[in-house]
Amino acid sequence: MNVMKSSRPPLDEDCAELIRQVERGGSMFSKPDHHQMRAGYNAANAVFNPPHTELRRVEDVTIPGDGSDQPAVPIRIYRPDAVSDPAPAIVFYHGGGWVLGDLESHDAMCRILAKRSDAVVIAVDYRLAPEHPFPAGLEDCELAWNHLHAHADRYGIDPDRMAMGGDSAGGNLTAATCQRLKRDGGPLPVLQVLIYPATDFTASGGSLTENGSGYFLTKDQIDAMAEMYLGDRDNYSNPDASPLLCEDLSALPPALVQIAGYDPLRDEGVAYAGKLREAGVHVDLIEYPSVVHGFMRMLKPVAMAQVALDDAAAALRRAFREA
Repeated sequence: MNVMKSSRPPLDEDCAELIRQVERGGSMFSKPDHHQMRAGYNAANAVFNPPHTELRRVEDVTIPGDGSDQPAVPIRIYRPDAVSDPAPAIVFYHGGGWVLGDLESHDAMCRILAKRSDAVVIAVDYRLAPEHPFPAGLEDCELAWNHLHAHADRYGIDPDRMAMGGDSAGGNLTAATCQRLKRDGGPLPVLQVLIYPATDFTASGGSLTENGSGYFLTKDQIDAMAEMYLGDRDNYSNPDASPLLCEDLSALPPALVQIAGYDPLRDEGVAYAGKLREAGVHVDLIEYPSVVHGFMRMLKPVAMAQVALDDAAAALRRAFREA
């Protein structure tokens, strides 16, 4: 179901130019295997990233596994100049369709978010499909959150001022992790930042059709990523994969949902925001109507990325202030 109005502004010229470049050089998603897709995804860093944002300290550490078959989880901690211990923090899960992305692909985004939100950003390098299919990445995200909350003093962060967020697949993992924490009685974040999240693998029509080709991310690419991540079709309707299908969204954390007008996943973000509101959860929904999926990682070529990061940083500062 298309939940957005059909009228919209023309495609942002910054995004249009990027699409023209992709059409000339070939999409990273058209590569013959996921290893080459990953290389192409990270090769875009040179195009997307502005000059390095300097912070007080950036360090890579590892969160221990749970002692069974859960392995250790690498994380990267971004500490800006403006914070003092114990600092507010956002635990960040990168996008990339559960198959692509890592600490490097979203390094610039995390640096800027740390500086503008006056908070520590902790990026989680969760396991990727197809080597590690659902729910391995989600389990890593929940493990990392619980460890960081339980040992907040070790990381110089305030357990009462911790947020969670991510873009695309990371937004999906954020929503699903919050649901699992509520279900298991775990500590919830003060805010969930859902950046053009995937929320329903069973969805069809609407923006998936309207924006399904020609706008950077395609419906065919979404389907290919879903198959690598989920495998068994029965997993598509599991709320841990499709958070929109969870029956009870009450008592979840407040949410900022950021969506792109030319995104195949646009309607899923809108629908999840609406269902959260119906359950009594406070939601701020911000639409950037002229841009494509993934635009917030396109920091250098797409001016709207800076605007959207400012919006996310402002929401985080507000949530930490009110916590």
